[in-house]
Amino acid sequence: MEVKFADTFAESLERMINRNKWYWKTWSFFRDDLPRFFKNIWRFRKALWNHYWWDHHGTLMFLEIGLTHMSDNLEKNGLEVNESRLKKVAKMRRAVEIIKNYNQSNYIEMAEAELGEVIHHPWEFEETGETTDNPLGKNGEKLYRMVDNATAAERKHNRKVFDRAREIEELEWKELFTILEGQDYRKYNSLFRKARKAGMRDDRDLWNEWFDGSGMKGWWD
Repeated sequence: MEVKFADTFAESLERMINRNKWYWKTWSFFRDDLPRFFKNIWRFRKALWNHYWWDHHGTLMFLEIGLTHMSDNLEKNGLEVNESRLKKVAKMRRAVEIIKNYNQSNYIEMAEAELGEVIHHPWEFEETGETTDNPLGKNGEKLYRMVDNATAAERKHNRKVFDRAREIEELEWKELFTILEGQDYRKYNSLFRKARKAGMRDDRDLWNEWFDGSGMKGWWD
């Protein structure tokens, strides 16, 4: 068997070899890497400002900002076909929405939209009839307690709203990691084998119908 190469292949191979040499890496560092580094500092400034080793919200903010940047560029500049590319964009944006809901604690408002607003009463205090006995401060000061003016029906309603808020939070947290994990491709392989036995030749429609855009490992262009 005779193997032939065009001149363009040799030129491409030479470029690949040159890019591993020190002078190319130095040029690429100043031309590409360093400007991108400063752009990323500005892009992730909010996440950098809010990152603490003892709290996970700042870490999630890095993912939110990164996926927002990625989805915007994938939608406008991505080379992949629309059928799969736009599904990926939609899943990225859904992941961003969930992270925002979590970091901003939007679940009470979401539950109120379904069940009605939490019922609040103005704060009211009454004397307990007791006084302080504080060895470090002034003794004999009156003690007060907050009065709960909510009716039984109002307390029941509020509990439903709080329980629903917690339920939404748990459901969205699971959804976030389902999106990042992606689909089980073994299920598609099973569908593919069945379709081939039934005489299918082109699996593009089958793939487009099955694929939902999830799976962070596949989010690249």
